[in-house]
Amino acid sequence: MPTILITGCSSGFGLEIARHFASREWDVVATMRAPRVDVLPTSERVRVLPLDVTSADSIAEVVEAAGPIDALVNNAGIGFLNALEGTPIEAARHILETNTLGTIAMMQAVLPQMRERRDGVVVNVTSSVTYRPLPLLSVYTASKAAVNAFSDSVALELEPFNVRVRVVLPGRAPTTRFGENARAAMTGGFPEPYQPLVEQVMAGWQQDTGPTTSSGDVADAVWQAVTDVSTPMHLPAGADAVAWSQGA
Repeated sequence: MPTILITGCSSGFGLEIARHFASREWDVVATMRAPRVDVLPTSERVRVLPLDVTSADSIAEVVEAAGPIDALVNNAGIGFLNALEGTPIEAARHILETNTLGTIAMMQAVLPQMRERRDGVVVNVTSSVTYRPLPLLSVYTASKAAVNAFSDSVALELEPFNVRVRVVLPGRAPTTRFGENARAAMTGGFPEPYQPLVEQVMAGWQQDTGPTTSSGDVADAVWQAVTDVSTPMHLPAGADAVAWSQGA
């Protein structure tokens, strides 16, 4: 059976992607910073391994333990919400190190075996916020937009080796870590001059009754990207993401 390696599987999109592929008889290597077999029990089909995408040693250990990898899904990432003026440069580096450089490092570790076999697919999970600008998400958006851009470029590099790269762009989940980050930052993390904007944005999110994106939407999109060679380079996941991709 084919093997898929998925990062960021402790909850949300990554957890559902792992369950989705396991239910379809793929061998799943589900990785988390701190493995939790309570949310994803191990089985003949599912292995749960520790992974820190900012650590070269951790990446090397997981790739070696996984064995031949037919598909890689880069889902691990962290959300962040703040005005740029109130974002410590250390925080910006951490976001980019995880969301952007972590994805690059994972691809660098897995691509040699795919290139040698002339077969494989990489799916990078980014965000629909890259379709249109939103306030207070500048650093997070930059980290995801960079993944969109380098995915487009590396896809061209890998075409001669029959290795595909695709990007899945989820919309807003009904429950999101952005809200948690925002509530924590409200204790003093946001610069005072931006408080009116913060309150406006948070109120808008709380009152928004429009479509959202479920974990199942994302799992379905990743499945399509992995198994259907006709999948477009950028695939929105969720009704809100689809609408944003069309300029709505």
